Amino acid sequence: MKKGVKSEGIDALPISNSQNDVTKLVANVQVFQNTGAKAVVMAPQDTGAIASTLDALASKKIPVISVDTRPDKGDVYMVVRADNRAYGTKACEFLGEQMGGKGKVAELQGALDSINGRDRSEAFASCMKEKFPKIKVFELPTDWKGDVASAKLQSLLAQHPDLNGIYMQAGGVFLQPTLALLEQKGLLKPAGEKGHISIVSNDGIPQEFDAIRKGQIDATISQPADLYAKYALYYAKAAAEGKTFKPGKTDHDSTIVKLDNGLEDQLPAPLVTKDNVDDKTLWGNNVG
Repeated sequence: MKKGVKSEGIDALPISNSQNDVTKLVANVQVFQNTGAKAVVMAPQDTGAIASTLDALASKKIPVISVDTRPDKGDVYMVVRADNRAYGTKACEFLGEQMGGKGKVAELQGALDSINGRDRSEAFASCMKEKFPKIKVFELPTDWKGDVASAKLQSLLAQHPDLNGIYMQAGGVFLQPTLALLEQKGLLKPAGEKGHISIVSNDGIPQEFDAIRKGQIDATISQPADLYAKYALYYAKAAAEGKTFKPGKTDHDSTIVKLDNGLEDQLPAPLVTKDNVDDKTLWGNNVG
């Protein structure tokens, strides 16, 4: 975001950090509103609790761009995110094939009060039921907390030591505690070795790429964090200038879809495996 502000020549207010706390987010937005913001970019994690704030901004004619998450209610000028249902489907298809269509999978779900957690969970469940009915899925809600995921996975392994698949809905919070737990239990076998637990993740961070290279996990879906920033600022500038958009294909390999409360630009999120993990176009290979 900071790089984008400079390159786009945008006169931006300071970037605030609400630390996933909707009360802080509301307070930060109020500051922006009171200091002359022409558009507001936000990433609300509790997608149900932000509606009144969106209504307040709409009453002041201040357009909102929501990044990574989609508010359940309240007007948005544009949502910039990837198709999170595709995350769940891609993870299911890859994992199902890796496991030969049978076995047991632990699904480390995100927060189910988040549209991303719901989309990934619902799509994964639907795909597994339809395409891999012989795979038993254990759904473990975590609220995006690594310690909760680790504790629940440990309990599950005690009951089902033959677990042979894991779907992590967020590598950023689940990767390290999951690998640490598997290593502690002697279950962190490299890909291709007998006893390897097939693991697919979501995020596309450098640590996941390293884990793929080491054979610790098999795949991740790269969330286009760099494009989130780029197009959040693109739409913020467009909104401030009074431009409008319509559903359909874009010139940046994405699709704008109509929502009940606005539009959503669904950016591409590729599956990353050992075959393409060194691709220089992936944002996870261009940070640090």
